[in-house]
Amino acid sequence: MLRFLVWALVALQLTRPAAFNERAPATYKATFETSKGVFVVEVHRAWAPLGADRFFNLVKNGFYDDCRFFRVVDSVLVQTGIHGDPKVQAAWAAATIPDDPRKESNRRGTLTLASAGADTRSTQFFINLTDNGRVLDRQRLAPIGRVISGLDVVDALYSGYGEGPPRGSGPDQSQIRSEGNAYLFTRFPKLDFIKRTSIS
Repeated sequence: MLRFLVWALVALQLTRPAAFNERAPATYKATFETSKGVFVVEVHRAWAPLGADRFFNLVKNGFYDDCRFFRVVDSVLVQTGIHGDPKVQAAWAAATIPDDPRKESNRRGTLTLASAGADTRSTQFFINLTDNGRVLDRQRLAPIGRVISGLDVVDALYSGYGEGPPRGSGPDQSQIRSEGNAYLFTRFPKLDFIKRTSIS
C-alpha cells in the first residue's frame, strides 16, 4: 500500500511540467542504470542551455525511470523518453521548449533532445551511435552532452525490433503515448529499459 502511494505521488508530480524549472549547473553528470548496465552522460549547459535545463529536471525528478528504449537502430542511434504512464506523457504534450542554437556536432556518443520540427523538444532524447553530424547538424539538432562511460552498454541495447512506422515494424510512438508501457510489454517485450537515474 505504501509503495503504491509513493508511486501515485511521484506520478502526480510528473504531471506538472511547470514545476520542472530548475536551472542546471554549468556541468553535471546523469547516471542511467539500465537493464543492460550503467552509462553516464556528462552534460554541458554551454552547449545548449534550454535543453540542458530540461534534461536536468527530468533526470532529477525520475521522469525516465522505467522508460523503454523504444527506437534502437543499429550503428545509428538509440532513443527513449516517452513515459510509461500515458497520463504523465499527456501532461507533457504541450510542454515544449525553444530550440537552442547548435554548438556541437552530433558525433558518436553525444546525447541530443529529440525534435519533431522547430521548437518541439520535450522529453525524448537520443544518443548517437555513430557520427550523424552530416544529417542531424543540418536539422539544427543541438547535442547537450556526451556519454563518458558505458558507451558499450548503449551499443548493446536491444535493437531487434528496428525502426518504427512508417519505415519499419518496430514500436509506434503514437501508440506508446496513448497506451504506455502496457503496449510495449505486450508487443515488444525484449526492449531494454531505464531502471533509475541520478544526478551528480
